[in-house]
Amino acid sequence: MIKYKTREQIELMRQSSLLVRKTLGMLAKEIKPGAIPKKLDKLGEEFIRDNGGEPGFLGLYGCPSTLLISTNQTVVHGLPVEKPLEDGDITSIDCGVLMNGYYGDHAYTFEVGEVAPETKKLIQITKESLYVGIRELKVGKRVGDVGYAIQQYCEAQGYGVVRELVGHGLGRKMHEDPEMPNYGRRGRGKKFIEGMVVAIEPMINGGTHRVKQLKDGWTIVTYDGKPSVHFEHDVAIVDGKPEILSTFAYVHEALGIESNEEDEFRQKQLVL
Repeated sequence: MIKYKTREQIELMRQSSLLVRKTLGMLAKEIKPGAIPKKLDKLGEEFIRDNGGEPGFLGLYGCPSTLLISTNQTVVHGLPVEKPLEDGDITSIDCGVLMNGYYGDHAYTFEVGEVAPETKKLIQITKESLYVGIRELKVGKRVGDVGYAIQQYCEAQGYGVVRELVGHGLGRKMHEDPEMPNYGRRGRGKKFIEGMVVAIEPMINGGTHRVKQLKDGWTIVTYDGKPSVHFEHDVAIVDGKPEILSTFAYVHEALGIESNEEDEFRQKQLVL
């Protein structure tokens, strides 16, 4: 059952989302060749607690970490390890926060040092596809419209769109209805209504869409060993249109990236 949010609840969720983004912005300064994922995980947990939140993933479904850190061919749910990041790696950091009784949940894929041009393109297209999907999140449209838009955008570049893992509704629980696949057919699925809040998160592979799970019961990797990219935003339907509750601005500031990609989806001015 879909749980629609009031304006007041959406504002509480915005605060949860912003703490996730501040956490990722802090971590962005630490991601470089030689960085150890286990240490990044510890930094993330300390930052979240110091700023009045609780780690959203730690203990959820038995998750042993605050962050899920997925490097290169790992699609999602990578557990933090002691092996340092290397020059040329890419790594997505997925982070959740519980604050004010509501969850925030976002992910960003980082470049580690000098990344191959073909991998940079995969990152670019995946990130662009996130906004392509968000544009479809309007009153009267349906879940399939978002998935179709993302799928067509990425498959046109020859990339694989993961089927086994999807986005989701968000609120007092980390995973609520509806499921938000990154593939689909126009006009299919649940209809969007005012007050819905969802996490849209393209997971796009450089080769086949097929994936497999490792023996740890968490880590999902590409079937052909090619890299995978993951981006995620929390989005509410406000006045019939999509409004991003999260932001990449803190990450962009840390990395020296100038971008206006979120402007069309933000009714309130963001103060860093």
